[in-house]
Amino acid sequence: MLPAEKPRAGEKEIYLAGGCFWGTEHFMSKVAGVRVSESGYANGTVANPTYEDVCTGRTGAAETVHVIYDPEKADLPFLLGLFFETIDPTSLNRQGNDIGTQYRTGIFYTDPGDKPIIEDEVKKLSAKYSKPLALEVKPLTSFYRAEEYHQDFLVKHPDGYCHIPRRLMEEAEKAKYQPTHKGFRKAGSQSLKDRLTPEQYDVTQNCGTEPPFHNAYWNEHRAGIYVDIVSGEPLFSSSDKFDSGTGWPSFTKPISESALKNTTDTSYGMVRTEVKSAASGSHLGHVFPDGPSDKGGLRYCMNSASLRFIPKEEMEKEGYGAYLKYVK
Repeated sequence: MLPAEKPRAGEKEIYLAGGCFWGTEHFMSKVAGVRVSESGYANGTVANPTYEDVCTGRTGAAETVHVIYDPEKADLPFLLGLFFETIDPTSLNRQGNDIGTQYRTGIFYTDPGDKPIIEDEVKKLSAKYSKPLALEVKPLTSFYRAEEYHQDFLVKHPDGYCHIPRRLMEEAEKAKYQPTHKGFRKAGSQSLKDRLTPEQYDVTQNCGTEPPFHNAYWNEHRAGIYVDIVSGEPLFSSSDKFDSGTGWPSFTKPISESALKNTTDTSYGMVRTEVKSAASGSHLGHVFPDGPSDKGGLRYCMNSASLRFIPKEEMEKEGYGAYLKYVK
């Protein structure tokens, strides 16, 4: 058997057990933003099990689909929401016509930072049912790619057995990811004036610029994240910060591209790319193509007045624990 696929730079992975893997694999493959959807056997006690081994129920493995996705095109809550549509989460060791521990439902993760996100989505799902859920949420302990004849089974056999209705397959293909910005929003004008300093208000609301080398974060070297001073949305990580020599905090990339909105700025007789917060609309700074070439070549030159720095050791307390994975 071939080894399981590996995520590329910027990609993430999750392992979904939803009954017969033929249907789950085909369903997830139709979602925009998913690059890999492959069938296999997860969290068992036997190394390199065959399909026949797993069918005995004695390996402890669950038929599972390995999903590799681009979080900018489809984030984890979005994928889980679609996955939940394909299963009965209250059914123990059974989905459709398939019965056995190998058909149990579960979400297995490799990134510990995904655990609170998964638990939050499962909690929301649980509120929709009167019965307790029979849905495992565990770290991935093992995954073995299934035999080649199982891969793309429903592509090879369009009339093959599938416990997932055809209408859901069509919905997966049509599903559109819409970034939610986690509920971060802009406050009213007077409220902003009350809680921002005059400089913060001028920079964020009037596209002002603070002086270089005389701002809060140009020389900040602690680990942590930088959030939008207006909405609180996480924008940049210290892991992507570098000394550009300009006197302003500079980053090679944002935590999420969807958190930013770029526009053309022709002020002062120049043509530049202005960077705004997608959630609050606040002016943040500009992005230039003169950043480190080994990190993508971009320099996000931000105003400290547009940001609030949260040290790594305070992130959990301030409600940003899910973003610890972005801070090295």
